[in-house]
Amino acid sequence: MTESIAPPTAKTETRTTRDLAKVAVSGWLGTAMEFMDFQLYSLAAAIVFNKIFFPDVSPVVGLIAAMATYGVGYVARLVGAVYFGRMGDRIGRKKVLFITIALMGASTTLIGVLPTYGMVGIWAPILLVALRLIQGFGAGAEIAGATVMLAEYAPARRRGLISSLVCLGTNSGTLAASALWAILVAVLSEDQLLTWGWRLPFLASFLLMIFAVWIRRSLKESPVFEQREDVVDGVALAKRDLAAEAGTAASEADQPKHKTQSTSTIEAALHQRKGKSFLIALGLRFGQAGNSGLIQTFLIGYLATVLLMNKTVGTTAIMIGSIIGFATIPLIGLLGDRFGRRPLYIILSSLTALFAIPMMLMVTSGNPTLVTIAIVAGLNLGVLSLFSMESVTMAEFFGARTRFTQLALAKEIGGILATAIGPLLAATLTAVTGHWWPLAAMLIGYSLITLVSAVVGPEVRGRDMVRLEDAA
Repeated sequence: MTESIAPPTAKTETRTTRDLAKVAVSGWLGTAMEFMDFQLYSLAAAIVFNKIFFPDVSPVVGLIAAMATYGVGYVARLVGAVYFGRMGDRIGRKKVLFITIALMGASTTLIGVLPTYGMVGIWAPILLVALRLIQGFGAGAEIAGATVMLAEYAPARRRGLISSLVCLGTNSGTLAASALWAILVAVLSEDQLLTWGWRLPFLASFLLMIFAVWIRRSLKESPVFEQREDVVDGVALAKRDLAAEAGTAASEADQPKHKTQSTSTIEAALHQRKGKSFLIALGLRFGQAGNSGLIQTFLIGYLATVLLMNKTVGTTAIMIGSIIGFATIPLIGLLGDRFGRRPLYIILSSLTALFAIPMMLMVTSGNPTLVTIAIVAGLNLGVLSLFSMESVTMAEFFGARTRFTQLALAKEIGGILATAIGPLLAATLTAVTGHWWPLAAMLIGYSLITLVSAVVGPEVRGRDMVRLEDAA
């Protein structure tokens, strides 16, 4: 016997705990695939792609070219966020999630069968860039769509915990990709790795894609999308049609106070000034993404190149932190349901800012144990915990009419700005000053942006997700 989690209305059928479980698994798989795909590529770009696709240039130029190819995916992500976000708000979440997972999976698998530069010359890197663009195009709306779908399915009192499950896919995908490459590098010779071994991780992702596509084929549409007052026959009305409908309904009412709930809901969405919720959500995202870029990306290179520590210290610390994250992420989601989103954001961002200087003192101590503790704590406090809160808070911030689009854009714009500028700025400042304090200052700055955004933003715990207007 299954428990009903969404009571049927005139526009939607009952959703059961089994339907919720399917959505949770679907969101986890999609996020896992997204992060696995990007981690597979980033590791391949660093290890073999400069020799396979750019062999006619110097090793340094080849590495830069391979990393540049990695970077074009982020440009495509922003385009995908706009395109698929608008599509998801107009025709439903389910259809878009099916398309994005198929695009991501197919492009990643096809990278595994690409001809090398030695086979087809310049066409090899061109094809690689094309697949990278397709991969990023689909990924730009994947995590946003999965977040929206799960938040709209989840019961209000457990929305934070259930929405946080999407975040577990980040750890799963990153760990899986890292493990695959670690095994290949350990068991294969360099010649085997360059001739055929590098293809195996990309081809293996095909199995994950098939399972994810199979799961998503049987999903029911988001109950929130079906209950929206602006959706007719499964498609959202255009703004001019909404205005006409609201005007007609209002003219038929005897008095303004007798307006129907549908008319009031539509008018509230039409007349709301947009932008405040988006800017607050962008600030919340900026802190999490900025901390991630510094802790998960820049610090690993800083340990090896500046502090001259063994390369395995940083990567091992990230792996340990990611494993601990499987407990941290749902715990923070649960606490958010119990105490609210604003208090958790304020506490987490404040603690991260306070921990920045002690963390850098531990990192620069040269003691591998202290370094590991610092990175594990920083990762869980300033990255994964904020990611858990972000998954539900940003979905609750936006109205149902534009939730998918605004959430996707806030994630991608905040992520691109913070992760693209952050490591570059950190490298420049540490090189100029010859000191670690710029890293601590940037961690504090990112955390304060999130803190201010949380303070000025409204509490959105338990908000009615069917409302068309934004929370602020």
